[in-house]
Amino acid sequence: MTGSEKAGASSAATAVTEGGLVWEVVSPGSDAARRVLTEYFDDIVGRYWGRPALPDEVAAAMADEPSDDLQGETGLLLVASSAGVPVACGGVRHAGDGDADLTRVYVAPSQRGRRLGGELVGRLEVLAAAAGVRTLRLDVRGDLTQARSLYQRLGFVDVEPFSDARYADHWMAKALAQP
Repeated sequence: MTGSEKAGASSAATAVTEGGLVWEVVSPGSDAARRVLTEYFDDIVGRYWGRPALPDEVAAAMADEPSDDLQGETGLLLVASSAGVPVACGGVRHAGDGDADLTRVYVAPSQRGRRLGGELVGRLEVLAAAAGVRTLRLDVRGDLTQARSLYQRLGFVDVEPFSDARYADHWMAKALAQP
């Protein structure tokens, strides 16, 4: 699949409304993306330090791990909104050779317990497969036990490290069914 076909597959999922949520592939620079990505980084930085994250720590993490490649030929960012407020996000970053990395998976605390994380990852799998991805990979920190459990429940299995990500403790992957 060419880069323009990948981009087309991503934009085809824009503005799908189901279960009171609007699912939309957005630009990482959009207002909705900036808002939910800031919440994502606030959450993971706070968990890392075991206390509420400081604004400067969140800004530094966002600068160290930019999300601008989650669009076009290099990836996508999916955001779910409720009543116009972004409440979940997840990204797919194309790595080449049929591989892509799952990243920025986040569900707002007010939405947790509704199985939204599984729905989010499922939607990302469909979008990735439509873009020609055969294997979806991810890395996860050891302290993010709920995330690791979710990925295991969804069929991701432990694999050998495929990156030297600074905060990664576990590497997982899943073969995707092709459309």
